[in-house]
Amino acid sequence: MKQKLLLLAAVFFGVLAFMFTFQQINQEKRKIMESAVDVDVIRLVHELSSGEKIKESDIEKYTVKRFAGSTLSSEIPWKQKDNILDLPVRSHLPANRILAWNDFDDRIAPGQTGMTAIVRPGFRAISVPVDTVSSVTGLIRPNNYVDLIGTFRFPDARGDAALDTVTLTILQHVKVLACGTDMGRISAGMNNQSARSYSTVTLELTPKEVEMIVFAMQKGHLTLSLRSFEESETTGDLQSVNWSYLQKNIPKYMKERELKMKKMVR
Repeated sequence: MKQKLLLLAAVFFGVLAFMFTFQQINQEKRKIMESAVDVDVIRLVHELSSGEKIKESDIEKYTVKRFAGSTLSSEIPWKQKDNILDLPVRSHLPANRILAWNDFDDRIAPGQTGMTAIVRPGFRAISVPVDTVSSVTGLIRPNNYVDLIGTFRFPDARGDAALDTVTLTILQHVKVLACGTDMGRISAGMNNQSARSYSTVTLELTPKEVEMIVFAMQKGHLTLSLRSFEESETTGDLQSVNWSYLQKNIPKYMKERELKMKKMVR
């Protein structure tokens, strides 16, 4: 009788331990699922053959659940889709496949590797020097868009021989191809979230714009202004700011900013 009681007690505590462990596992699962976030990745609309180049019509945005902080996935984020357009796939890829960096060869074609494979026809790559301030504290990254603002010393507009400092926007909505040697192409398994320091930013410009920017670099100082991914329009009512203009227009600037902030709150 005593042995039966011991056996029943052992079974009871065993079941109790199993239920406790099962409950703990479920709690951990819930915690993990709660930490999952929605991530927009790139999915193929239809199958592709080996060597076939990716076109805009071949892909679509697809949202998946991924654990926050995970750096093991080689899936390509949707916001970096421009990096893979016109690239040939390494092998046959079925429809509905989520694209990864290792689906592509590093080499595109003989003589077309690195930066030359990124620059679009009709454009040129040119690097401009930046420091902490002119690079928005190093927060500019490949595939961002920026405006170029120049500060120069011109002869005074009134004909005075003295030089007058003038700041003006030279170009708007310029694509950043690289920051230092970082071209925004991440190998599988690599974490691109770590901050990188750089002293140059490479921009994509037309040949005429290249001439203008080279001249501007020789005659003055360039600053980059980072644009939102959602904004592609250019601003038409720009100005050339000197000391006299700034003094006259500070109250106007403050009023315009106040009205804009009120509209945003609404």
